Amino acid sequence: MPISVVTGGSGFIGSHLVDLLASEDHEVRIVDDLSGGHLSNLNNQRDNPKVSLYEQNINLLEANEKVFHKADFCFHLAGIGDIVPSVIKPVEYMETNVQGTVKVLEASRHFGVKKFIYAASSSCYGLAQAPTDENHPINPQYPYALSKYLGEQAAFHWGKVYGIPTNSICIFNAYGERVRTTGAYGAVFGVFLKQKLSDKPLTVVGDGTQLRDFIYVTDVAKAFLSAAETGSMGQRYNIGSGEPKSINYLVQLLGAKEIVYVPKRPAEPQVTHANIGKALHSLGWLPKVHFEVGVNMMINAIEYWSDAPLWDEFSIANATQKWFEVFKED
Repeated sequence: MPISVVTGGSGFIGSHLVDLLASEDHEVRIVDDLSGGHLSNLNNQRDNPKVSLYEQNINLLEANEKVFHKADFCFHLAGIGDIVPSVIKPVEYMETNVQGTVKVLEASRHFGVKKFIYAASSSCYGLAQAPTDENHPINPQYPYALSKYLGEQAAFHWGKVYGIPTNSICIFNAYGERVRTTGAYGAVFGVFLKQKLSDKPLTVVGDGTQLRDFIYVTDVAKAFLSAAETGSMGQRYNIGSGEPKSINYLVQLLGAKEIVYVPKRPAEPQVTHANIGKALHSLGWLPKVHFEVGVNMMINAIEYWSDAPLWDEFSIANATQKWFEVFKED
């Protein structure tokens, strides 16, 4: 039975990866301080003797943490995922997403983990040409993007210097059930679904024509497993649907009764569009969940967002004030 460590395993993507690994008969050890996830995300595995939770902040990991003992795989998804607050707390982002990654790498090295799979972000490409392939120039626009890129570079460096076989999954716009419901202003689905549930206007950034490469979370989880099982190492794989959708189309699918438009944020791309050819050909990975199906599944599970914060144009303006101060339009 393979042994897999999943950092951030109670989070949005991490919990779906735990489900997949458990279904593939892995022993799964979750490392999570529960700050970015919730125990309810692990309900599917609560009584599964193959799944255990080690409650710990990755910044505090020691190299000899026993949770890594005899592990075959380490899937590293833990970190700070909110984009907007990164301009206010850049040091915290660097400490967690870079130095925290180094702590996980050192524990993996100490116990001879056979493969290390890193959760990277498409934000590293910045205001990219579309579609975007893995050879696109790196141009992070804000601290979150930089921190995720530097964490990825640390992972590849440990792979080169210390011989830990490493791959990176570069995630575009992941969505799906269990997408984060608390904390800072961020992911569009968490914002919209709470607004829909509360019968409030949906707050659309800009004019809603911007395109995002939405990819359903279970497809992302399968990409992580494929990247662990492949014989090719030292690679980054862009993971998206390859078929971007507009925010206006999402609003239409959600059946919005009323829309409020809020200012578009500088330093954010008009289009995200993954060239997924490398993952298709090298991993044999293929996205399975069509956007319309995925959105409908989230609507059917809308009560999950009942405890999420309710955002409006005023609270959003307050949350993004620093962003507009830092990133001034030319």
